This record gives sequence, C-alpha cells and structure tokens, in this order.
Amino acid sequence: MRRSGKQEEEPASYERLVLKNASVYHYLRISLVFQDSDKRLSEAQFKQLIISALRDLYGEIGAAFPFDVLKFEENTLKAIIRVLSSGLVKLWSALTLLGSYQNEPCAFRIIQVSPLLLALSGNSRDFELD
Repeated sequence: MRRSGKQEEEPASYERLVLKNASVYHYLRISLVFQDSDKRLSEAQFKQLIISALRDLYGEIGAAFPFDVLKFEENTLKAIIRVLSSGLVKLWSALTLLGSYQNEPCAFRIIQVSPLLLALSGNSRDFELD
C-alpha cells in the first residue's frame, strides 16, 4: 500500500535472548587458614588437599573431579582455581566442609567467585583510599 509515494514500513520486531551460565568455567579466589600454626604447603600439597576434600565428601568419583590451580602463593596460601561451571557447587561445598590437614584445624575461605577470570584481578575490599 502506498501513501503519497512512500511505502509503509512494518513495525520492528525484537527478540530477547537470555543466557543462563553461558561461561564454561568459574574461577575462585580461595585462601587456606590454619587455626594455630603458620604452616607452609607446596602447590602440589595444596591441590592434594582439595582432592582429599572432594574425596571425603563425594568419594572416588569426587576425587576425579577436574579443576586447575591457576595461581598459588605459598607464603599466603592463597590460590586461584578454575572449575567447570557444572561442578562449582561440588567444589565449593567440599572446600567449605574441610576441617583439618594433618590433624591441624584449618578452613578454606572463598574470597571471590566469578565466571570471568578478569573479575578476580581486582577486589574493591582491598582498595586503600587516602
């Protein structure tokens, strides 16, 4: 249909697209805290502790759960862990329920969690404002 030489346009249509958990991985910044001692662990011991926490809670299948220690600081016992998004809750719960290492009370603290590694590069709680 034409009106005064112009073609009538159809109304624009919009499509809303929502992605749930689009990221394959989640990243966790964690810290291991001992109650009394100033214990030191190597990166291998740290990873083995996480594996044993998974084994204690989920058995041998849990111990085979894939995760990576991307960064580890021996002096502060802080690390950045990469885990499949589908297993985030399993890893988080295993870390939360761990209570000791070599008969010494300890606890994992989850500092930050994000589907983006870049989000862990800065923490607003660590900023010092003058």
